[in-house]
Amino acid sequence: MAQEERIRYSEEELKEFEELILRKLEKAKKELAFYKESLTRRNDSGTENTASSMKVLEDGADALEKENFNQLAARQQKFIQQLEQALIRIKNGTYGLCVDTGKLIPKERLRAVPHTQHSIEAKMNRVN
Repeated sequence: MAQEERIRYSEEELKEFEELILRKLEKAKKELAFYKESLTRRNDSGTENTASSMKVLEDGADALEKENFNQLAARQQKFIQQLEQALIRIKNGTYGLCVDTGKLIPKERLRAVPHTQHSIEAKMNRVN
């Protein structure tokens, strides 16, 4: 049976994707913990007395770095949620199906972006 005709992945294939997602999820959670810890350290380190003009520059740099860590943490949290939702789709049997076309998303795409719900074809149609 050709891949285009298949309507879902086998249990063995789903297990491979589940393991991939679990590895990515573990790594993503560690990165999120690092961002949160960095933000906590940033908040704790603002007690030194320095020259006022230098202090303003440091405060600006600290604020920018804090904002960057906040953005990274938010992005990482969203990625974790997407991975967790992909695990739910594996459990309920809808993993690997394109939400736009209803076709099976190629394995290569799922290996590269295991949380995707869109085939390349659907993604390209959304851009155009």
